Amino acid sequence: MGFVSKIKNEIKVIRERDPAIHSNMEVFLYPSFKVMIHYRIAHKLYRKGHYFWARYFSQRGVRKTGIEIHPGAEIGEGFFIDHGNGVIIGETAKIGNNVTMYQGVTLGGTGKEQGKRHPTIGDNVMISAGAKVLGSFTVGEGSKIGAGSVVLKEVPPNSTVVGVPGRVVRRDNQALPREDLDQVHLPDPVSEDILLLKKENNLFAERIAQLERKMEELPTTEKAVKNGNKEEKT
Repeated sequence: MGFVSKIKNEIKVIRERDPAIHSNMEVFLYPSFKVMIHYRIAHKLYRKGHYFWARYFSQRGVRKTGIEIHPGAEIGEGFFIDHGNGVIIGETAKIGNNVTMYQGVTLGGTGKEQGKRHPTIGDNVMISAGAKVLGSFTVGEGSKIGAGSVVLKEVPPNSTVVGVPGRVVRRDNQALPREDLDQVHLPDPVSEDILLLKKENNLFAERIAQLERKMEELPTTEKAVKNGNKEEKT
């Protein structure tokens, strides 16, 4: 894909995913558009070994947008950052096609790895605002990372991850980011656990009440025998 084709594709992606954009001219002011132009230039220089100039163009993009993408990162087509301030993408990160990120997302390392230090993001993944994905592992295609989550281990394809640390709360969610950009209506594992505990507690209380009613219905002699057995045991 040539440079002009890439620009046309960037415009198309941004207009598809951000309803606040009303014209193609507005896209040229959009942080995601600006930073991706800087990234494409910086990445090409990086691959040719011109590391200083790659960093130079990369840092120009950071100053203009507040989005830091290392020139060594590998990013596929249809990548979109909504708002974007505070987004950080590390050197060895790999991002597939049609990935959507929101402000404050970090694709970082834990500081302990050598070589491949940053995550690999599959196609059609959505990473919500403030999420941190840290380490050298894969987030499977079609997955969603909830806002504010901290993901520290592998995510299977078509999964929804929420919490700190992040855990999988739903699988086989086939909705794609272009069609479903909802960051709000995600499962809440804490609420689900509390509801389960309440349900089990109600069942336990009901069972105790049933046993108490049966005890009251027993003949007096049987009650005396049972109470005598209890006293002998004590």
